[in-house]
Amino acid sequence: MYTLEQHKNRIDAVRELNPNAIYNCEDGVFTWLDETAPISDADIDAKVEEMKTAKANEEQAQADLKASAKAKLIAGEALTEDEANTIVL
Repeated sequence: MYTLEQHKNRIDAVRELNPNAIYNCEDGVFTWLDETAPISDADIDAKVEEMKTAKANEEQAQADLKASAKAKLIAGEALTEDEANTIVL
């Protein structure tokens, strides 16, 4: 049994692996329809982890940019455009 978030993550992973896949998904278990090539649970789980890692890396990069922008503002230094974009006015 999968949580709602795990269920959603598995569906998102399948969509990343095969955007044209036709399937039913109940409790995180896929039934492949219309001659869609099955995707193994191992491949789905690996893609879920890959997507989680990518999201965490993106969030960390954004936090790093924000911290860099703050440090430069305190020091009176010029910001890059990306750093400036992190500032909410």
